[in-house]
Amino acid sequence: MATLHVLSHSPFTDSRLSSCLRVLGREDAILLCGDATYALSANTAVANSLSAKAASVQLFVLDEDASARNITLPEWAQGVDYVGFVALSVQFDKVNTWL
Repeated sequence: MATLHVLSHSPFTDSRLSSCLRVLGREDAILLCGDATYALSANTAVANSLSAKAASVQLFVLDEDASARNITLPEWAQGVDYVGFVALSVQFDKVNTWL
């Protein structure tokens, strides 16, 4: 069963993203929003870790939140707007928000 994992907390202040990556299934995807978009900050261990998994993980980022934090999306991450967020929520069998 494919799951969309939604993360909104900074990976530099807690371990939700690393926990998510450990339980991620082959058909799952990640949506970064809010402060979780900091995971894509260039030249950080977190961004390098995500980049290394780019071939096997679908990674989506809420465009508005990345722009608000001046984060440039790498080529392996796909930006979505709020309509895209809703479409992803419907596309996947389950949505798991990492509160």
